[in-house]
Amino acid sequence: MLAVLSKFLIRSLSAVILLSLGGQAGAGNGTGILLGINGPIGPATSAYIQEGLATAAERDARLVVIEMDTPGGLDSSMRDIIKAILASPVPVVTYVSPQGSRAASAGTYILYASHVAAMAPATNLGAATPVPVGGSSPLPGGGKDEATDEADDEDDGEPEKGGPSDAASSKAINDAIAYIRSLAERRGRNADWAEKAVREAASLSAEKALELGVIDLVASDLDELLRMIHGREIEMAGETVTIDTQGLALERIEPDWRTRLLATITNPTVAYLLLLVGIYGLLFEGYNPGAVLPGVAGAICLLLAAYAFQILPVNFAGLGLIVLGVILMIAEIFVPSLGALGIGGIIAFVSGSIILMDTDVPGFGISRTLIGSIGLVGGGIVMAIVWLAVRARRRPVVSGMEQMIGAIAVASTDFDGTGHVLVHGEIWQATCASPVHKGQKLRITDASGLDLSVEPLDS
Repeated sequence: MLAVLSKFLIRSLSAVILLSLGGQAGAGNGTGILLGINGPIGPATSAYIQEGLATAAERDARLVVIEMDTPGGLDSSMRDIIKAILASPVPVVTYVSPQGSRAASAGTYILYASHVAAMAPATNLGAATPVPVGGSSPLPGGGKDEATDEADDEDDGEPEKGGPSDAASSKAINDAIAYIRSLAERRGRNADWAEKAVREAASLSAEKALELGVIDLVASDLDELLRMIHGREIEMAGETVTIDTQGLALERIEPDWRTRLLATITNPTVAYLLLLVGIYGLLFEGYNPGAVLPGVAGAICLLLAAYAFQILPVNFAGLGLIVLGVILMIAEIFVPSLGALGIGGIIAFVSGSIILMDTDVPGFGISRTLIGSIGLVGGGIVMAIVWLAVRARRRPVVSGMEQMIGAIAVASTDFDGTGHVLVHGEIWQATCASPVHKGQKLRITDASGLDLSVEPLDS
């Protein structure tokens, strides 16, 4: 009886221990996943983070740490990342690191969405105002830096009211405010400052963010971060979970080749160059049937550019202007118009290139230097074509009946009125108003059919 009771107590104690461990975040395997966001947030970054979170869930990891340094990114990519974080069964810690990094714009939203928000010293976050399409408008408050405005630190915490006058910008800002406030309220962080970050593009240093309750902690490195979050309680799926980092080993997951390829071709500058190579390759193949290589390379580049543009914020009017500009510049070569087609093509090409990217988000624009360089090269080619065309028009005719005018003929016989002359090794019938002697040199003044009009050279 005593033995049975002992076994029962041992099993009961084991069950209690297992239940207590079950309340800790992924205490099963002692590993964590380390992901990184470095640079603008786009489709490739979104795919990488979502795959990393899915891998963490499959491996039953204790924790996911996202090291972040970003100037912002695309709204759609940011929202996909936030959805994945909110749905993650593994606690997500977003850490703005290393020192000197930032979590601006879209990075601020991701920080607010994470279970634990941490920053390294000498980092900052904020400036979360959505950038309007076609350029930015003046912001109320002038985009204040909270770290340098002590008066704002001592106010009542209520964000100043105001906003852009146009309806489209107001809708975008109000939507962004509602979104970031919902994230702040879900994680129990400062929702009023979150609204100010959107409405006034306010920014905070790491220390001020901790003081105002925007983030949870400041840690100088990953080891300190893991020590500081050990034993922290967070809410997941309506339950309180305790983070356990005791003996935790972080495994860094790098983007796979597909993510790296996506990141490369969705770079706006690369997509832009792929488009140009594709257009020129197909045009060259069309003018030189059978060359094969230009056509194959052009088709591949054009399809890659099309894939990139369908997930990038592209202005299709700009895309159309680029295509039209290239076609007009090519047409100038085959249909010389003294520069009319070529200059029109350059204007269309440069205008389309400037408005191609339908956003001013950092990292998602095309370098004006690159556009200007390609425009100058195209302009130089057009000017060279025009110069050659004008030069050709001024040259004397070297073929046909027209080239006979002004040529020198030699009389074959003596004649008075009509006779025969030798021109370019050929005998022609010629008419002259004055008597002509054999061997006399004559200048051709007119040509009608097979008859030439001549005059003595000395006249």
